[in-house]
Amino acid sequence: MDTALTLNHFLFVSGVLFAIGLAGVLIRRNLIVIFMCLELMLAAANLTLVAFSRFNVQDGQPAYEGHVLLFFIITVAAAEVAVGLAIIVALFRSRETTDVTKINSMKF
Repeated sequence: MDTALTLNHFLFVSGVLFAIGLAGVLIRRNLIVIFMCLELMLAAANLTLVAFSRFNVQDGQPAYEGHVLLFFIITVAAAEVAVGLAIIVALFRSRETTDVTKINSMKF
């Protein structure tokens, strides 16, 4: 029985992660959960990028350009998390809620 992982396996897992993240963004009302679902969607995109890079074989060796790009994406995601959480904390301090239905304007 051949149990080797193929590109389709990685793309399926990435698609499922992205779908779960998208459903969480569309359904949930808590800002923190929405933020985590956005990060899950970013992780799914990273998985797709690395999978395509890994299965792009040139001269018998995988092309690692996608892996290098992944480190830049992770760095940007870390900065995004810091800024996003700061905005969520500021909103919570001013409105005392993280429910997006109660945050309907930008004024205090």
